[in-house]
Amino acid sequence: MVNRIIAVINQKGGTGKTTLALNLSAGLALRGSTHLVDADPQRSITQWVGMGGGHSGLPQVAQLDDNPVAMLTELTHSYRYVVVDCPPTAQGEAVAAIMRVVHLALIPVLPSPIDLWASVDMAVAVKEARQNNPELRACLVLNQMESRNALSRDMREAVAEFDMPVLVAGMQRRAAYRSAAVEGRSVYGVGKRGQQAVADIEAIIEEVLCL
Repeated sequence: MVNRIIAVINQKGGTGKTTLALNLSAGLALRGSTHLVDADPQRSITQWVGMGGGHSGLPQVAQLDDNPVAMLTELTHSYRYVVVDCPPTAQGEAVAAIMRVVHLALIPVLPSPIDLWASVDMAVAVKEARQNNPELRACLVLNQMESRNALSRDMREAVAEFDMPVLVAGMQRRAAYRSAAVEGRSVYGVGKRGQQAVADIEAIIEEVLCL
C-alpha cells in the first residue's frame, strides 16, 4: 500500500474532528509509521498529545507550517500515514493547500440537523477541491451515535441524500473518548475502559484502508 495523507475536516466545530484524528492516528500507528499534523489554530491535538507527557504511545505531532504542500509531501517520504487535524472551516489558504495533496478526507458528523446542513457545504468544498486534486476521496463518518436514539437511527438515511459516501463504521457515544482525552491518551491507551471505543476505531480504519 502506498503512503497516504488523511485529513479530518469539518467546517463546524464540536463534531469530534480532533477526537477522530487522534484516535485514528493511534490505530494507524499500530500498522505503520504515523505522524500527526495539527493544522487547527486552537492546537487541541497538540495539547492532547502533550498531556500524555511523551508516555502515551501517541504518534508525534507537528504544527502545520507556511508551506503545507511541501510539509505534507515531505512527511510522506518518512511516514506511511500522515493524519491532519484541519481547521474548523472549509475555506482559507491552509485548507485549500491541504486538500491539494490529501488522499482521503474524513468528515465527522453528529446526529443533528445543524450538522447535516453543514455537511452539504462540505460536499461542495470537496467537489471544488477535486478540481486541483482529482484523486481526492471523501467520506462522512457518523459520530456519537446511539442505537436507542431515533435521530441516530435515521442518520444514514438522511446523509444518503448527499453526494458523498458514508462509512459503514462510525463512532458511538462512549465515555472512553472523553476520559482518554483528559488523560492525554488515545482509547487504545486506557485499557479495558476503551475496548468498545477501540472496536469503533478499528472498524473505521479497516474500512478506510480498503478505499
